[in-house]
Amino acid sequence: MKLNSPLQVYKYLPQINCAECGDATCMAFGAHLIDRSKKLEDCPPILKDKYKKKYIELQTLLAPEIRQVTIGVGENVKNIGGDDVIYRHQLTFFNPTAFAYDVWDTMPEQELIDRVNKISNFRKFYVGKFLKVDMVAIRCVSGDAMKFAGAVKKVAETTKLPIVLCSFDPVCLRAALEVVKERRPLVYAATEKNWSEVAELAQNYKVPVVLFSPDLDKLKSLAATFQEMGIKDLVLDPGTYPQGKQLKESFERFVKLRRAGIKEGQKDIAYPLMSIPLNAWLVYKDAVTASYWETVLASVFIVRYADIMILHSLEPYAMLPEVHLRDTIYTDPRTPVKVAPGVNEVGSPTKDSPVIITTNFALTYYTVESDLSSNKINCFLAAVDTDGIGVEAAVAGGQLTAAKIKDTFAKANFEIKEKTTHSTLILPGLAARLQGDVEDVTGLRVMIGPPDSGRIPGWMEKNWPPKQK
Repeated sequence: MKLNSPLQVYKYLPQINCAECGDATCMAFGAHLIDRSKKLEDCPPILKDKYKKKYIELQTLLAPEIRQVTIGVGENVKNIGGDDVIYRHQLTFFNPTAFAYDVWDTMPEQELIDRVNKISNFRKFYVGKFLKVDMVAIRCVSGDAMKFAGAVKKVAETTKLPIVLCSFDPVCLRAALEVVKERRPLVYAATEKNWSEVAELAQNYKVPVVLFSPDLDKLKSLAATFQEMGIKDLVLDPGTYPQGKQLKESFERFVKLRRAGIKEGQKDIAYPLMSIPLNAWLVYKDAVTASYWETVLASVFIVRYADIMILHSLEPYAMLPEVHLRDTIYTDPRTPVKVAPGVNEVGSPTKDSPVIITTNFALTYYTVESDLSSNKINCFLAAVDTDGIGVEAAVAGGQLTAAKIKDTFAKANFEIKEKTTHSTLILPGLAARLQGDVEDVTGLRVMIGPPDSGRIPGWMEKNWPPKQK
């Protein structure tokens, strides 16, 4: 991206502050274009003929360094690539690595359906959201085009997730594409041997395609050839080898490609990258060992620029580290993860239920909420606006204060003396130093809870309800 500040973007906008985009000023709209929370098309004036030249220029200047490729259709569409930086602290990484878990065409039908459903239904609640997986990769193991097409049809009937078609045989790929061409699947893969036939498929069916070669010169040549044919929705697979020197070389190829695309501006290879941790299963025959090394490979290439990967193990001990690491890497490091401040109900609180204070840092809030709900503690949980900072740091930095606690209840229209019979607040143990201030400012009784929300059940048994003074 050649523009990286709202001021630079502002020069190309109409500069009339009409607010039709929903922002008060063009400068504010420019900031949203930089962080991609809004699209250029959200500015009606720039779409007029009067600003057509600026619109075209701005489109080019805002385009990401790595091409964004879209796989699938409808509500489950998945974008990959689209990054502008090598290190996420420079801006952020945008489209999280897409996880495609495999099925294969020699599976018994019911086993195939069960595995697809398991992939589609995977959910892990974490910090206020569900971590999910993204795609189903269908491998042609039989070598039979009709059998492959039949498996693809069954998968398409079972899930709406995007699909990856995996075969080096253009005949098999064509048969499968006839079944799911409307779903915009990703085709894997074109090589130096089959590129001509696969390129024809990509043109005719208008689908994105993966180019595979561990030789970067050949990979670059393949990309240039496809571009000359007008095929631009490309994904590059430089090979994922699971052991020793070859693993080191795989790692180096990913780094070289991403640096060349962003730092050196080599647009002919500035495409999303595919890694295949599933290859660990070609080396390790024991399921636990293979799952372990697959997770290791996934972790390495999530961190080092893989935009999409094909995986196999559906065991929780493999999937959970993968989805959690991806979430960590693709969380914007410049912006604290926070929840809306306010007073929320946990369970079914009554006037005798406790009122517990925490901050609006999402990890803190949901940890406390989970500990309370899992122990069936009915209460009111107040999330104080600390700009998404945890309790201890917020107390030290002045983001958690008696005034802010009082303001939280005022904005929520929650009058404690009317809503409860005890007129008592419970501060977290790490905020004990605020007890006197909170009592003075609110006029309420303040109790100090444990420093760790996991200890709240034991604390409640000893201290709740509060003794009358």
